[in-house]
Amino acid sequence: MSGELSPIDKAKFVAAKRAAEFVEDGMRVGLGTGSTAAWLVRCLGDMVEKDGLKIKGVPTSRRTAELARNVGIDVISLDEARWLDLTIDGADEFDRELTLIKGGGGALLQEKIVATASDQMIVIADVGKQVERLGAFPLPVEIIPFGWQTTRALIEETLVSLDVLGRETTLRMNGSVPYVTDEGNHILDLHLGRIGNARQMGQIMNQIPGVVENGLFIDICDKVVVGYGDGKVEIRDINAGTVELDRLDFMEEDNLFTDLMS
Repeated sequence: MSGELSPIDKAKFVAAKRAAEFVEDGMRVGLGTGSTAAWLVRCLGDMVEKDGLKIKGVPTSRRTAELARNVGIDVISLDEARWLDLTIDGADEFDRELTLIKGGGGALLQEKIVATASDQMIVIADVGKQVERLGAFPLPVEIIPFGWQTTRALIEETLVSLDVLGRETTLRMNGSVPYVTDEGNHILDLHLGRIGNARQMGQIMNQIPGVVENGLFIDICDKVVVGYGDGKVEIRDINAGTVELDRLDFMEEDNLFTDLMS
């Protein structure tokens, strides 16, 4: 069954599978949104079913909530949980300081709220998400629909004074209509090429009227679990300054692949 997965999917799977090992019985766990986070939710569902794992999951989007319920995870709201032991989520880019760009899946606002309401955040990603400098992936900025053209103009004007390579902005679309987040907002994708100062960028973006939140996650991520297509896994802990290497044997995981892909 492992032969049916692309190298990228294998990398996402092994990162998710390894990160699931950090989840312990009784934990309140934030569940991310996106393709890699979906692997994590399926892995946790498998642990609930086969190992009797008992956790409370706080999803970061409606689609994650639906998937979590479908695989048997007990889903609660953040208001019910109040505080979380751990959040595991994907990223669109991460650098060596574990600063992230997130929001490619359109759930950056809930993802940031959930991650900052956690004792620890672990990011799971394939090795292709690692960059020396953030910005090749468009930076998502969630904005309210009212006056969005004005907000866009203010953002573009602000970018002139910031250390970026590009200043093109596009309204994210869902077919022929603007994409709408779970909170009823729109997303502008900022095609910056390179972000020279992510901290400055994040602070300034959130001061612009009409901006709800931006996709830069700074000083939030504690660990990143990086998956490779050959089954290798690298766990980097920014606080301890350690790098741990591991490997998952695909042959041993065939039954799990079958369950998860069915």
